[in-house]
Amino acid sequence: MMRTSSTLLYTGLLKRVAIFAVCLFVFCEWFIYYLVIFQCSWPEINIDENNRQSEPLKAMLLTDTHLLGSKDGHWFDKLRREWQMERAFQTALSHFNPDVVFLLGDLFDEGMKCSDEEWDFYIQRFRRMFRHSEHTELHVVVGNHDIGFHPDASRDKHLFRRFSSVFDSPSVELLSIRGNLFVLVNSIALQGDECSMCSEAMTQLMSVADKLNCHRERTKKEIYEDLAKKQKTSCDLPKDSPAPILIQHFPLYRRTEVNCAGADAPPAEEKNSVNREKWEVVSKKMSNKLLQLIRPRLVLSGHTHHGCYLVHDDGTPEMTIPSFSWRNRNNPSFVLSIITPDKFAISKCFIPRETTVIAVYIIAGAVFVLMNLRPTYVYLRSRRTCRQIKYESCCIR
Repeated sequence: MMRTSSTLLYTGLLKRVAIFAVCLFVFCEWFIYYLVIFQCSWPEINIDENNRQSEPLKAMLLTDTHLLGSKDGHWFDKLRREWQMERAFQTALSHFNPDVVFLLGDLFDEGMKCSDEEWDFYIQRFRRMFRHSEHTELHVVVGNHDIGFHPDASRDKHLFRRFSSVFDSPSVELLSIRGNLFVLVNSIALQGDECSMCSEAMTQLMSVADKLNCHRERTKKEIYEDLAKKQKTSCDLPKDSPAPILIQHFPLYRRTEVNCAGADAPPAEEKNSVNREKWEVVSKKMSNKLLQLIRPRLVLSGHTHHGCYLVHDDGTPEMTIPSFSWRNRNNPSFVLSIITPDKFAISKCFIPRETTVIAVYIIAGAVFVLMNLRPTYVYLRSRRTCRQIKYESCCIR
């Protein structure tokens, strides 16, 4: 009877452990993403129905995914954080169903130093993690971890070429999506020197600026001195085209992060650090040139891994989007935006905190152990009593 009771106890305990472990795993690795992300929603925007020419564009933006390579990071780190990003992205994609997704650079952590063979493996993982339907457009800009900072990228031209060929991403690109204009820029090429990548980027930037400013009065001669001298008889864009949205990896120039606020702002010890031009931010000279040439209505950037919203001296707002990976911050996020030719609205959506998921595992495990202590104690006590009774019975005989 004692052996049967012991077997039943262990079998029941194993069943409870298995059921509890499966339920806890499903909650922490699937359900919690829906629970948190479903609390977010598209921003509200007032649209004049009489002047509506097309449906508002729904855009989702994220940055700094930093898929790990073979050299840096532990295999469990890679598994854990890439699973987190895949689940967060797929949950958000299925729930919000955006028209377009923008990734603002640093897709890969070791893109600047991996071989072509590992690069192919990188691309396979990226396409699996960030898979999407054919109804959703995906556009990316290059980051410094994808091809290296300017010294590495300019020295090894192959790095940017293989990135650009895979993602169809030139140094400067003008996109028109549902009546809205976007200018995507390679921040690493904005050095102002004579490297081939930088020269090509400046040529493309001037071409895009010429299209954008074709209908505008050119009052600042020094800004357009490199543009075609002959006035075009026809323009590539309609006269009523909206101001574009500038998307790039590096933020435009700002001396420090002091003005950044919010739950994902830089920590206090980093706010007063002076940003290095061409490393943390685009140079001041090139930032002014971008603002004057492109005249964007909004700038979106990444790179710092922290969130920041500010307004530049000319009135142009810029939002720096935090990293999407647990490896870079405890509370990653992405951005949802409703865009029309004359308006835009932005909301930030957080995904589950890594500390929250770890805490759920620890607390749930502790509660489970405590719940099973009493049954185990009662069983062990009854077993000891039975042995004592059996021993006394043998002594009487």
